[in-house]
Amino acid sequence: MPIHHHQDKPLIVPHAVDAAALTLRGVNFAYPDGHQALKNISLEIAQGEKVALVGPNGAGKSTLLLQLNGVFQGEGEIQVMGLPVLEKNLPLIRAYVGMVFQNPDDQLFSPTVFEDVAFGPLHMGLASAEVRARAAEALQQVGMEAYSERLSYHLSLGEKKRIAIATVLSMHPDILVFDEPTGGLDPRSRRSLIELLDAMEITMLVSTHDMRLVQELFPRMVIMDGGQIVADGSAQELLADQAFLHSHGLEQP
Repeated sequence: MPIHHHQDKPLIVPHAVDAAALTLRGVNFAYPDGHQALKNISLEIAQGEKVALVGPNGAGKSTLLLQLNGVFQGEGEIQVMGLPVLEKNLPLIRAYVGMVFQNPDDQLFSPTVFEDVAFGPLHMGLASAEVRARAAEALQQVGMEAYSERLSYHLSLGEKKRIAIATVLSMHPDILVFDEPTGGLDPRSRRSLIELLDAMEITMLVSTHDMRLVQELFPRMVIMDGGQIVADGSAQELLADQAFLHSHGLEQP
């Protein structure tokens, strides 16, 4: 498919309207020490779906997330918005997939909040007016427009998490991927973040240990254990099965 220039997303291959947001078929991944972190993972997430990814520590959740934008590359087939995750496609894939890490300090490194949020669009080669517009829009989306000139390292954890989300939103991704979004937050910040995620109309895959978050926000839950998907279905039904949850190191909310 030819590459077209779009003002909104330069150098992005137009994706099939009817493509799944994410498709994984037979994905395996082993670390250099031989540890098999992912074993025959197959998963499909439709555009607009919000899906929770849960499981005990060491289940392979973070390893799976890092396959989606090519940070880790195992065996098997992965497609994002119909585009195969291959070396030549990684710049495009990384525009589609907005990855928000557990620790916001991994994503915030500029002197001011505005510079952090503008960093991605700036490096996409967009005009300065478009960069400013995207940064302002993203800060407004997370309710942080008043923080533009603040110093990132002076913010609270909850504020930093919102800014980290804004750094990703400014890239206009098709899919948001979160690793433990509510981890370490106080109750007020956690509630604020849940309301933010709930209001976002975008495909979302969220790895979390916060089962109350899953209960509140996610219609679908995928459970991983030992590098495999052991359940994939209605979050409401899976959360009701206490014995099954306990057998995979999970607690009911």
